[in-house]
Amino acid sequence: MDDPATPVAVETQPLYRLRGAERRYLKGEAEVAALRGVDIDISAGEFVCIEGPSGSGKSTLLQLLGALDTATAGTVEMDGQQLGLASDDVLTGIRSRRIGFVFQQFNLIPTLSASENVALAMAPQHPSKAEREERAKELLTRVGLGHRLEHLPSRLSGGEQQRVAIARALANRPEVIVADEPTGNLDSESAGEVMALLLELQKADGVTVIVATHDPEVGQHATRLIKLRDGLVVGDVKP
Repeated sequence: MDDPATPVAVETQPLYRLRGAERRYLKGEAEVAALRGVDIDISAGEFVCIEGPSGSGKSTLLQLLGALDTATAGTVEMDGQQLGLASDDVLTGIRSRRIGFVFQQFNLIPTLSASENVALAMAPQHPSKAEREERAKELLTRVGLGHRLEHLPSRLSGGEQQRVAIARALANRPEVIVADEPTGNLDSESAGEVMALLLELQKADGVTVIVATHDPEVGQHATRLIKLRDGLVVGDVKP
């Protein structure tokens, strides 16, 4: 008979659960396996680095986690919901409200100021113009660019542009930040600053951060390192 005084362990559902996840593409007449049976769990609040050389499948995995693509076999769940079975409208809602994206190329609109780039990301949520401007100012100040609000991307360094991109990713208060090679176009000093900023956000806000990179040094900033080779997980450690 169980002792009523003994606490019962409750299993916490991971934010992401992947089981046998595969992604295959047709390249001409040949089939390419970008991912080949990936099994991983990611808990809310983790800082995960997915590391691997070009062609290892890390960007493909990131696209599945970001609800930008769906698996061709296996399952990808977010909070218990199978993303592969979700409608386009549901996936769009997940991307716009729950996930913030950061890319290697920054993807800023060159004719808009830093503040306008961040504010534009909030448009689908329909806040007022004043709310968008205030939120943009708050976020840019937080990433150290409060003095660059009205600067166009062409007047910002690479590191500063990536900070704007991070502020934009945070605009809608996402639970997850998905970053694909966020330091790929930066010098080592700027890369370190960007990774330190992502780590600060993860610790301060409890945001789940998932970064894909080919640079082993980037993984030193993470609390968990998943290594991919040829579409397979070959390592999963917490440094």
